[in-house]
Amino acid sequence: MRPQGGEQSGTQALSELARGAERRVLDLDAVRLAYRRYAFVYDVLFGIPLGAGRRLAVAAVNARGAGRVLEVGVGTGLTLPLYRADSRVVGIDLSPEMLARARHRVAALGLGQVEALLEMDGQRTEFADGSFDTVVALHVLSVAPDPARLMQEMRRVLAPRGEILILNHFRSERGPWRWLERATAPLTAVLGFRPDLERKMLGSLADLDLIEDRHVKRAAGAILLRLRKGGEVGAAEG
Repeated sequence: MRPQGGEQSGTQALSELARGAERRVLDLDAVRLAYRRYAFVYDVLFGIPLGAGRRLAVAAVNARGAGRVLEVGVGTGLTLPLYRADSRVVGIDLSPEMLARARHRVAALGLGQVEALLEMDGQRTEFADGSFDTVVALHVLSVAPDPARLMQEMRRVLAPRGEILILNHFRSERGPWRWLERATAPLTAVLGFRPDLERKMLGSLADLDLIEDRHVKRAAGAILLRLRKGGEVGAAEG
């Protein structure tokens, strides 16, 4: 039966909740607020569950040899000890609380490969074109206010023949994952991320060649993508 008068169905209520949450997700201040709340428990919630994907992604970065690396959304720095010692890693994040924990990790472990940890919006960075040999974004596209803009910015700061490594969950086209994504969309939007991000947003970056595309085991259904930029080979400058 349909609700009478001013009553609202559960479906309508969830839809309105999702729309309101989506508007909050699209606001940078809302992202900062969310991670201010999560900072002190982030490692507990996401350390082990997402560890396999982090290790796989950083192993791919390390296999490329020494170089300058930008990690977008570095968070509390869980990946930082995994980078090879001769790398030069710059981490950026919107959350000062998360960065404080990352800086503590760097100091406690003596991570000399970390060049800088900066509070910065990944969608509008302050770096020159072609500044990095590799750009890494792990579980970041789903929480970015404008994922397409973030991709464009990562491409801009990437050196010719450099690589972008993305670890993220993308919308399933069929099967039980697709049903689960639709059913949980209102809740995940409230928590600050999109479970149904579409891969077609990557298609507008014509000079990026997809060189690896695989599902990562024990990583909550995440997919690892490696994209290589065209152009003449040359090391990034700091």
